[in-house]
Amino acid sequence: MLPSLFISHGSPMLALTPGPAHDFLRELGAGLSPRAIVVVSAHWASERLLVSVSQRPETIHDFGGFPRELYECQYPAPGAPELALRLASTLNAVPVERGLDHGAWVPLSLMFPAAEVPVVSLSLPVGWSNQALVDIGTTLAELRSEGVLVIGSGSVTHNLSEMQAQGAPTPAWVDEFAGWIHDKLTSGDRDALLAWENAPQARRNHPTPEHFQPLLVALGAGGEASRLHHSVEHGVLAMDVYAFS
Repeated sequence: MLPSLFISHGSPMLALTPGPAHDFLRELGAGLSPRAIVVVSAHWASERLLVSVSQRPETIHDFGGFPRELYECQYPAPGAPELALRLASTLNAVPVERGLDHGAWVPLSLMFPAAEVPVVSLSLPVGWSNQALVDIGTTLAELRSEGVLVIGSGSVTHNLSEMQAQGAPTPAWVDEFAGWIHDKLTSGDRDALLAWENAPQARRNHPTPEHFQPLLVALGAGGEASRLHHSVEHGVLAMDVYAFS
């Protein structure tokens, strides 16, 4: 059975820039053979739960100020409309046409560069409780036995206002929060994770919650957690990747 994954997607430049996280995602994808992917990205927020039924999702360049080469990147993975409609029914989600935002296509372009695996995007519902997000994952969990890879794409830490030059030292407040998350995930302390906003340095690492919330979906879709990768970019972006067996 495939695990569910939480992937810290970092800057869009992850797609083009070799480094520990970039290289790890290439290796990770080489060891997986899903028949389809369901991804919940921090960059598709909505009031209602939405699911993309697009047959050919476009590559969305939802960022600004980056090199031209990044805007030329395309990830032409097919959609999976039948799977999407099934999710619309089981999750009471609204089917819509939508492409892949960079929280989806950037890590997928490294993991599955041939863009042959069908991808369904599920939105991140704004204002839902932490338990409700875990419950979405619990509903998605049954797909894992069918060869569907469930991915939550966000970031273990995400305070863009404190970003530093690449290679800058990691502040203690980033290590403290990332360490707390690692401890609670690997010890199976779901009660603490459902109240993650009370963790040490939570607000400084997540001034807004959307980059943490996909982790809760991945948590709900899997079981025992293990950290597959840890590195930090720009001083404050922890690029942790977790698998939930």
